Amino acid sequence: MPPPADIVKVAIEWPGANAQLIEMDQKRPLTSIIREVCDGWSLSGSEQFALRYADGPQLYITEQSRSEIKNGTILRLAVSPGRAARQLLERIQSHGIDARLEALKELAKLSADPTFAAEFINMEGIGTLARLVESGTHFGEMLAFTLTAFLELMDHGIVSWDLISLSFIKQIAGYVNQPMVDVSILQRSLAILESMVLNSHSLYHRVAQEITVGQLIGHLSNQEIQTYAIALINALFLKAPEDRRQEVYANPLEQHLTEMASTLAQKHLRSIILNHVIRGNRPIKAEMAHQLYVLQVLTFNLLEERMMTKMDPNDQTQRDVIFELRRIAFDGENDPTGTEKRKALYAKDYKMLGFTNHVNPAMDFTQTPPGMLALDNMLYLAKVHQDTYIRIVLENSSREDKHECPFGRCAIDLTRILCEILQVGELPNEGCNDYHPMFFTHDRAWEEFFCICIQLLNKTWKEMRATSEDFNKVMQVVREQITRALAMKPSSLDQLKNKLRGLSYSEILRLRQSERMSQDDFQSPPIIELRERIQPEILELIKQQRLNRLCEGSCFRKVGNRRRQEKFWFCRLSLNHKVLHYGDLDESPQGEVPFEMLSDKIPVSDIKSVVTGKDCPHMKEKSALKQNKEVLELAFSVLYDPDETLNFVAPNKYEYCIWTDGLCALLGREMSSDLTRSDLDTLISMEMKLRLLDLENITIPEAPPPVPKEPSSYNFTYNYS
Repeated sequence: MPPPADIVKVAIEWPGANAQLIEMDQKRPLTSIIREVCDGWSLSGSEQFALRYADGPQLYITEQSRSEIKNGTILRLAVSPGRAARQLLERIQSHGIDARLEALKELAKLSADPTFAAEFINMEGIGTLARLVESGTHFGEMLAFTLTAFLELMDHGIVSWDLISLSFIKQIAGYVNQPMVDVSILQRSLAILESMVLNSHSLYHRVAQEITVGQLIGHLSNQEIQTYAIALINALFLKAPEDRRQEVYANPLEQHLTEMASTLAQKHLRSIILNHVIRGNRPIKAEMAHQLYVLQVLTFNLLEERMMTKMDPNDQTQRDVIFELRRIAFDGENDPTGTEKRKALYAKDYKMLGFTNHVNPAMDFTQTPPGMLALDNMLYLAKVHQDTYIRIVLENSSREDKHECPFGRCAIDLTRILCEILQVGELPNEGCNDYHPMFFTHDRAWEEFFCICIQLLNKTWKEMRATSEDFNKVMQVVREQITRALAMKPSSLDQLKNKLRGLSYSEILRLRQSERMSQDDFQSPPIIELRERIQPEILELIKQQRLNRLCEGSCFRKVGNRRRQEKFWFCRLSLNHKVLHYGDLDESPQGEVPFEMLSDKIPVSDIKSVVTGKDCPHMKEKSALKQNKEVLELAFSVLYDPDETLNFVAPNKYEYCIWTDGLCALLGREMSSDLTRSDLDTLISMEMKLRLLDLENITIPEAPPPVPKEPSSYNFTYNYS
């Protein structure tokens, strides 16, 4: 007979004594259980003790968290959080260096526990640590442990960052600015400064005054701390006031990080990131990829103001830019003296330039997006790639009217498409790692990207033999060409050109036709019947693949306020598909994690359901901010008896689909993810093509044999007409 649901069997350890094996009644008060355990070892003062997990993070067990205890868990009797906090606070203020070092080391470990953190903070522990840092008397390991503990304690959100003193900020910034500082101290100092910026508007200004671009650039060559340095740059840029971002974009000579736009415009910064990070001798990990993605997004977001700025038709300075476009294209012709003749000639030239409004082309730039950004792109092409610009304009002006590619109209619409593809003006998505290395290879990557794409557009227009009526069709093809090329992750702009050369109009048609095969070419009744017969076999194959992946297991992140300080955990299905094993890890694993390292487990028979997105318990209290949208799309939870949950945030959409499908298959429910639908269509199409190919390859003899007496076992009739 199984034990009651409220009873869990655990082992409890105490140094120098045999472990106690007890049946813990979850309905009994925790204090009563601790008293009984203390009596078993003849320990007095049970109120001074508490229970902690013996493995993993070794968190304290509270009335709120005790429901997470599973059968077979090993616990440890320890001094209570309050008593531990008091003892450590006394020891870190002692005069003995060795005793203080050991106390700080233990404090750095315990500070991750929310129960201990609350007790330590109530005893003014954070103030004590801040004074130790401000004194400037701690160095090496002692300082590293102090900063680690401080960061862990602040991360619980119990104390406001606004209470941090200016002298503390200066001391932390001093560690970043010093030429020779231990790596562990630099990591923690940069992480503290990042947390200050992200959590306090007032501290942003103070930190920005203390840290300069040059100091952070110097750290980017060190692979141990470059992620922290880029994260701080991103945080400062993200929190910079809008007027400061754009105000200094026009003045790249300023050096402080309040001038974030000028920071990202510096050639040296881009060069260091390219050579020491992207092309470094270490593979780029997920966190670095995320920071590069954020940096890319924030850099492109500098274009948002120009993208949303309409042209003022009465602004002579802006009109002069259009005049310059005309002058570069048609420089050989002298202006006629008469005003009417000049207007007539200009209107003709503006028509040849492909503007919609020939009389006043400034009106073409009044729609946002792309606004003035389109004019900026056109001027860059005309000045930097003048031969290409003149060739495109003159080549199209010499074509028949119905086949000319209107440069102005195309450039404006192309700019809008590029802004949509690269999501200019959108906030970075949490958990997204989709950065493009090629955008770090050129100081004017956006403009060069436009120049490559406008040439692609002109080439595609000719390949399609398009007329003005085909404008939207051409733009759709060009969008697809660019999107497919970016998906290949070219490492340089030259590689992008090569990828786009391979994506000609005819190749796009071929790809489209190939992708439509499963939809368009298999609609006759016999083929539909064959598809229905094949589908259960393919679904079973997909189900087995999903379950095999669950048996291999996956690593998940516990996303917190500080991404680099997060912990990892691993989950995998037992080989007999009866138990989910999971447990915490110190770092992301490089291979398969043995079952022995995963201390917790859930019987599959206890699982009641799987929920996703906003229905997950750990998502219901999440902020509705835009940057949490990505996390929401990757979240899922396992609900199991008795009323408990195991919460996941998948590292990417693929893992999300694999796990949600696999868990549904495990519970005998329908697999409904986009990945399963895509795999199902692809595999069915492949299998059908193979079977139809076998039928087509049957050789029919010239003289048919006698009609067999036995009826054929196959009743399919294929009509290929």
